[in-house]
Amino acid sequence: MMQNTVREERGRKRLTQQQLADLIGVSRQTINAIEAGNYVPSTLLSLKLSQVFEVPINDFFFLKKED
Repeated sequence: MMQNTVREERGRKRLTQQQLADLIGVSRQTINAIEAGNYVPSTLLSLKLSQVFEVPINDFFFLKKED
């Protein structure tokens, strides 16, 4: 299962969900779904997030270790 720290990265940049959505060309609902772990973004969308956050993708998306 994939986990993410998109909410934390967005907070670090002081962006609302809508502002982040506007920057990468998606809906606010998409950002909400990503943050909740209900949506796995495409590679292109992940790269756009990486540009906005100014960090590598694997700094905010990672696989959960299975027990």
